[in-house]
Amino acid sequence: MGEVKVATPSKLVSKSDSEFYQVMKHLRRNRMAMLGLAVLLVFIFAAVFAPFLTTYDPIRTDMGNARQSPSAEHILGTDDLGRDMFTRLIYGARVSLQIGLIAVVIGLAAGVPLGALSGYYGGTFDLIVQRLVDIMIAFPGILLAIVVVTILGQGVNNVMIAIGIASIPIYTRLVRGSVLAVKEQRFVAAAKVLGISNYKIILRHIMPNCLGPIVVQSTFQVATAILWAAGLSFIGIGATRPTPEWGLMLSSGRQFIQTSPHLTTYPGLAILFLVLGFNLLGDGLRDALDPKSRSVR
Repeated sequence: MGEVKVATPSKLVSKSDSEFYQVMKHLRRNRMAMLGLAVLLVFIFAAVFAPFLTTYDPIRTDMGNARQSPSAEHILGTDDLGRDMFTRLIYGARVSLQIGLIAVVIGLAAGVPLGALSGYYGGTFDLIVQRLVDIMIAFPGILLAIVVVTILGQGVNNVMIAIGIASIPIYTRLVRGSVLAVKEQRFVAAAKVLGISNYKIILRHIMPNCLGPIVVQSTFQVATAILWAAGLSFIGIGATRPTPEWGLMLSSGRQFIQTSPHLTTYPGLAILFLVLGFNLLGDGLRDALDPKSRSVR
């Protein structure tokens, strides 16, 4: 008689059955999400390899070439101080992506632990945290960022901190709601019966089941942070000159909008496409991480 082979647990779950594979498969089928990802990759490539894509200095002025129209020498023209617009745009991508990512990290670092502990333990701690969150949410996010940056002062670093602080209540509410739903599941009750500590239950059993909403919200929040940063710079309380920041470029070029429209057109389009890229990818991730949405398609 032939030998009977027993499948090991690792072989029982095929690659096509894994959750990660299903998410990626669904995401690849979403054309708009792939378009958003492609747009983001272009901006990331430009930001990383900016020194190799241009020979011009993004800060050095040349008043003899001020406000030139697009030409072979300056493919997107020059600004009001003679600086190459293409150079400032790709270096500006570095600034915008840095602001968006670090602001979200600040919001995650504070909001996720607060939301997780608030939702899991409840009681007085939850009441205190939620009242503080209510106070912060009472201010529109951009207004709260304006208050913080006014206190801290201008500059890219302070803008990142201000937007990060304004993001904290968003993540606190989101994670608290997810934890409240997950902690009622049977596997959490089983972990408590087995004597597993609350710390390990939160980290190993609850938070992995809350990652989907956090990832999706972070994608949207990066776009929001970039938009807010541009707005703060546009009204004069964000990045300082001569930083190649898109909102600051818009503010500088608005007085020449009739004679040199390229000074505002290109920074505006850069903000539009980068924010659109994150939003399209976020929409795709939201659908891909939702099992009900995957089953419909």
